[in-house]
Amino acid sequence: MTTIASGTDTLTRDALAVLQPGFTGTSAPSWLLRRLGEGLASVGLFGRNIATPAQVAALTAQLRAERDDVLVAIDEEGGDVTRLEVRTGSSFPGNHALGAVDDTALTEAVAHELGRRLAACGVNLNWAPSADINSNVDNPVIGVRSFGADTSLVARHTAAYVSGLQSAGVAACTKHFPGHGDTAVDSHHAMPRIDAELPVLESRELVPFRAAIEAGTRAVMSAHILVPALDPVHPATLSRRILTGLLREELGYDGLIVTDGMEMQAISATYGIERGSVLAIAAGADAICVGGGLSDEPTVLRLRDALVAAVRSGDLPEERLADAAARVRALAAWTASTQTTPPSASVNGGAPGGTSGPGSSSAVGSEAGSDASTDVGLVAARRALTVTRGAHFAPVTEAPYVAALTPVANIAVGDETPWGVAAELRRMLPGTETGSFTGERAGAEALAAAGSRRVVAVVRDAHRHTWMAEALDILLTARPDTVVVEMGVPQSPPRGALHIATHGAARVCGLAAAEAIAGA
Repeated sequence: MTTIASGTDTLTRDALAVLQPGFTGTSAPSWLLRRLGEGLASVGLFGRNIATPAQVAALTAQLRAERDDVLVAIDEEGGDVTRLEVRTGSSFPGNHALGAVDDTALTEAVAHELGRRLAACGVNLNWAPSADINSNVDNPVIGVRSFGADTSLVARHTAAYVSGLQSAGVAACTKHFPGHGDTAVDSHHAMPRIDAELPVLESRELVPFRAAIEAGTRAVMSAHILVPALDPVHPATLSRRILTGLLREELGYDGLIVTDGMEMQAISATYGIERGSVLAIAAGADAICVGGGLSDEPTVLRLRDALVAAVRSGDLPEERLADAAARVRALAAWTASTQTTPPSASVNGGAPGGTSGPGSSSAVGSEAGSDASTDVGLVAARRALTVTRGAHFAPVTEAPYVAALTPVANIAVGDETPWGVAAELRRMLPGTETGSFTGERAGAEALAAAGSRRVVAVVRDAHRHTWMAEALDILLTARPDTVVVEMGVPQSPPRGALHIATHGAARVCGLAAAEAIAGA
């Protein structure tokens, strides 16, 4: 039974309850445990907090020893955005790959297995799925995190993902409301703006969120974006018109509203995190996500004190803060009632098996009698491949040179997670060599490094990077037998002797591509 430290007043407890902070280290610091005892109800985990499955389970047990109903949240989308497997790459393809397959039963199965692994580690709130429609092909932050550019496809897969995740006892947090897909700016760096008219928003951006609400999503995350058709002054996270008027009243959503990270520049550089947090709660948000970049006790105390001061000054109604805190505790109670899996499952899920390839049947785990819980990620990655043979096609039978044309990773993905096909190809074709290249000389440098070896050029969103397209021109002109692997959103016509679109850069996507290259 959770007990709150004596001497902590109701207002302070409520102010702590609405915060979702992060921390550093692989065990809980003393300050975090102390604040849990004073009313803090949520904690966010990031890649820096993850080492092994046993360690994560021990960490969450440590938190629950202090507060048994604590919400332990994580940003685990699978695919490119992984925290559980930040050092190895994900065992699950991301949304774009699932959308490419377009089998909602598969999406639900993937989400359930991901949720099962989260629950086994003691995590009970996942800041996923992304319900954004990738309508702007130049979007720098969504891309393969979206199920696709088609409204109905994104809606049905969002609903399937929510159902699958929550069937494992982990609360889904559908994001980024009211839709981050039609932006050309990353809200980690600045304030994006969507100038679509209201009828477009209603028929496009809002449709997947309606589907998520109908599917019972337990949480929704707001976006730090300005949408003048909805509110010409305030970004969605700080907009009462959007969070209360639209999401609560018009769409009828009654669950938890979580903000995106308040230290992101779209908020911190324009409002500051203290004022931004007060405005967000006043607008209708229930939980303040902070900790991706700011992860210390002073940050928690600054936000707690800012909320308490706003109530006492009349800038934030006390009943609004109390309502927000009550919603946090209600979600915590739901997750506590659903967590039945002991913390014993592997974060990495063991070695994948099965023999499925592109075009296999939609029955998950049906190959060679393999176990669906082990194989579902690889099955999905294999089925998501789009493989095109060009005029110069010839099988790759000897160890090639893998030239990774590497863009700067966006902050949501991070640059610490490995990606590509080289590691998997080395196992299949021993002697495979690799190099990473970027910038205007990438093509010439890759060609020189490859020597006489056959080239496998690995790209990520080649349509968004002029230098990358130019590098492919150089490689394909000099080496028409070059294999091209696109691990982002495929836009350009397939190029290369063999062109493979993986629809994401998860580890299993790289494995599936390597199998196709090596003819496995």
